[in-house]
Amino acid sequence: MADPPVAISPGQVVGSGLCIGCGACASGSPGDIAWDEFGQLKPTGPAEWLDRPTARQAAICPFSPTAANEDMIAAARFPAAPLQDVRLGRVEQCHVGHVAEPGFRDNGSSGGMVSWVAAELLRRGLVDGIAHVAPTDADVEGRLFRYRIARNVAEVGQGAKSRYYPVDMAQVLDEIRRVPGRYAVIGIPCFIKAVHLARADDAVLAERITHVLGLFCGHMKSARLVDSFAQQMGAEPAAVEAVNYRVKNADRPANWYRTQLSLRDGSAVEQDWWHLVEGDWGSGFFQNSACNFCDDVVAETADISFGDAWVEPYSSDGRGTNVVVIRSPELSAIVGEAMADGRLALEEVDADFVADTQAAGFRHRREGLAWRLAHRSRTEGLMPVKRVAPSIAGVPRRRRAVYAMRRTISWASHRLFALSRRDGSRAIYQTPSRWMVALYGALTYGRGRLGRLLDRIDGTSR
Repeated sequence: MADPPVAISPGQVVGSGLCIGCGACASGSPGDIAWDEFGQLKPTGPAEWLDRPTARQAAICPFSPTAANEDMIAAARFPAAPLQDVRLGRVEQCHVGHVAEPGFRDNGSSGGMVSWVAAELLRRGLVDGIAHVAPTDADVEGRLFRYRIARNVAEVGQGAKSRYYPVDMAQVLDEIRRVPGRYAVIGIPCFIKAVHLARADDAVLAERITHVLGLFCGHMKSARLVDSFAQQMGAEPAAVEAVNYRVKNADRPANWYRTQLSLRDGSAVEQDWWHLVEGDWGSGFFQNSACNFCDDVVAETADISFGDAWVEPYSSDGRGTNVVVIRSPELSAIVGEAMADGRLALEEVDADFVADTQAAGFRHRREGLAWRLAHRSRTEGLMPVKRVAPSIAGVPRRRRAVYAMRRTISWASHRLFALSRRDGSRAIYQTPSRWMVALYGALTYGRGRLGRLLDRIDGTSR
């Protein structure tokens, strides 16, 4: 097998389906980040930058086959961590619970821990700004959400709640270079990895980005998820002014997602996810193709990372509950002090508990990733180098079919929706998508006649 290239270009990464749109390559360069036809953010710029392979691009792209991987980054950042777990990385402590201090849990999608830690860093004077994702004026920005820097606790609160929408860090990384100070960055695993790679490349970023806060991640969606939601709720996509992906209701289980779209005429429409074509997150609708080659579920390189407690009794608690993985001794001390003061209602748990809350994600990025790597062709472009080895050995036939169906749904949903937009017919997207959902449900959960037949044929291999 040939060695991975030591120089690559942004265009190569895009052409290989490995670009997550983080913007690290465009920051501090002649390039920019722009929308593609599928509602995803991709680098753009002069050909001499976009298509010219460089060692810098190979070093800073989080999906580069030669960039430092998560194990290397974590070993350098957390050398004294008391626990090393193959699923969670290097760990100081794990917790489950929520923020007891008023104003955080109610304002967040989950237990309020992400905003609380960000706010606490500001309140203690440990950072001067928090790079996070917040809503924008869509008419001005051309997008519903964007990374920006919060410089006070009130601005941190404006970035609460989950955002299943493409964003990039190019502008905030440029701002951190321009404006002296200490900064924390909040992001999903691949974005946090990109921050570390950028810090290794740039001494200014290394000095100024002092804390990184990670978010557990299933995969990234394109902007077309909002457009499709709008169409299914009887609204025009262009009429959407704001979106709340997870409307919180203490009387409903936390995992009963409900989306609310605010429209330009002042009205709003709501719908439960399970009534929408894309309502099963695991089916992969509008997934970024790079997510097929990610092996980090829990932001292993972050000082502290947060997810939802998707196990009972927490998943039924509509008020929201976080699982928290702490890797930095400094953050461990801050959290411990707040627990003692009653500001945080957390209890310590072990690594197995946290992994169980994300069991589906780990299976998809361990067993499923091994299967996808084994089926990756060199004709598709750059070959990903991951901590999971390519293999189909031991993967039951039924699971192989599930992984193949997810990949098909991910690939087809982008193209069917683009064709639907050009043709003006919603059925072009929705009709085949519902058939794909039915087949995915049969394979994954044994739904319908086909599912029951597969269960009888395949026994318990699902």
